[in-house]
Amino acid sequence: MSETADEATGTAPGPATGTAPRAATDGNRDSDWLRLDPRTVLVRVVLFGGVLVGAALPVIFALAGRRPLWQAALWVAAGVTLALLADIAAETVRLRRTRYRIGTERAELHTGLVVVQRRSLARERIRSVDLTANPLQRVLGLVKVRIGTGEHTGGSESTLELDLVTRAEGERLRHELLTRSAATPEAPDHDPSLATLDPRWIRYAPVSFLAPALGGAAAGAVMQVSEWFGAQGEVIDWIGDRFQDVSIPWMILVLVLLATVAGAVGALGLWVEMWWNYRLERESGGTLRVSRGLFTARSVSIEERRLRGIELVEPLGVRAFGAARVDAVATGLVKDDEDKHTDLKTLLPAAERAVADRVAAQVLREPEPPTGAPLAAHPRAARTRRVRWALGSVLVPVAVLVLLGLLLTPVLLYVAAGCAAVLCPVAVLFALDAYRALGHGVSGAYLVTRSGTVRRATVALQRSGVIGWTVKQSYFQRRAGVLTLTATTAAGAGAYDILDAGQSQGLTFAAGAVPDLLTPFLEPVPTTEARSTEG
Repeated sequence: MSETADEATGTAPGPATGTAPRAATDGNRDSDWLRLDPRTVLVRVVLFGGVLVGAALPVIFALAGRRPLWQAALWVAAGVTLALLADIAAETVRLRRTRYRIGTERAELHTGLVVVQRRSLARERIRSVDLTANPLQRVLGLVKVRIGTGEHTGGSESTLELDLVTRAEGERLRHELLTRSAATPEAPDHDPSLATLDPRWIRYAPVSFLAPALGGAAAGAVMQVSEWFGAQGEVIDWIGDRFQDVSIPWMILVLVLLATVAGAVGALGLWVEMWWNYRLERESGGTLRVSRGLFTARSVSIEERRLRGIELVEPLGVRAFGAARVDAVATGLVKDDEDKHTDLKTLLPAAERAVADRVAAQVLREPEPPTGAPLAAHPRAARTRRVRWALGSVLVPVAVLVLLGLLLTPVLLYVAAGCAAVLCPVAVLFALDAYRALGHGVSGAYLVTRSGTVRRATVALQRSGVIGWTVKQSYFQRRAGVLTLTATTAAGAGAYDILDAGQSQGLTFAAGAVPDLLTPFLEPVPTTEARSTEG
């Protein structure tokens, strides 16, 4: 059984020539086919063995209730051994059936155990070559190479993954596939480093949204593990004994604080693992490279020619400490599906706002950061709309509680009153902050727009990268005299909004920011002199 993915080459793989890295001189010569490093079998078997052992422990304890512990352990060990032997055989066959080569025009990969895949990418379409290595792979000097075009075919990105090759081979492939002959080399005295790790940035990790999420995950993990071992009831009783003399509200508050502390510690550890050894540099040939990672080393490359701007992101907690994160707005960047906490577009972790602006300017090769340019304020109608929406989001649930209180129990009336007294001022504050965040403007070659309060984002988008405008105006927006403009681009999120701008303000801005794109659709407004002449 075979399957041809991406672009078929029409050629069959020839015999392998070993693992020695060398450049291909002819994309159609069989002698150019190379194999993965043989140690890939060891790495994959060890990882699979770790998964088996982790799954075997709860199985042993579950079987121990029906038979002696030694007998349960013996049966599970036998199953683990058979699974490991089968995995060794499968990985050995997979290694022998995997070939790759980099020709002058195409990058090709032939692999498969049951389903044979023949994948091929045109070299001029390749936009990224990313290297990753977990701790075991780093000890052995191996890396996984992910070659991507940034395009999506059938719902998945067009990529080739070489799992695994030596680090030297991975660096050779990255350099060979991303170096463009037309690129302008940097001056010899140019410092390629744009940003390096500042250990003080770690203080922003506990105030990110990740901390409470990790705290909740930790609490859920404790309950799940206790259930596996049949001790969930004992855990609940132990917690109840610790708080037997404490009221329920105080017990909830203490547990939330403990979960928050656990989440903050987890966020610190995850930040260290993700961003240790961080470095952002500009390589000769027009490529930005982000390298980072303590245990799992990652190297992400972005061609500058597909960079359309940057996004300066300020989550609420991070913004309260005067920090921001810098993301790339580029074509062909997607989230790594195999590593959910790895966002390939992030160029700089949360750092001081001045540092973020400086890095943004250096990445865009601008003398001044577009993200720091003065922005035009939006009309007061935008503020009114936000206050109304904020109060409505609070008063509607309060009204439901009042209705239930009248029908069921008066206690809900007190709950409704408390929610209204606490949440209404908070909602108004968030609405006013969201209005203050609104703004748009032009800074040189870049269109700049800003919005958001829980997640404030300032986007600097190349005016030449805007391929269309979408003008939206709801019934309530028409009554308020505002509209929403959406700049469409082929990069990043694909569309960036200018929310609740004045009608004439927004249309004039769009027509001036990207000339000749919106002008043909605008009706000219006759001047007073023209009206008098016609009369």
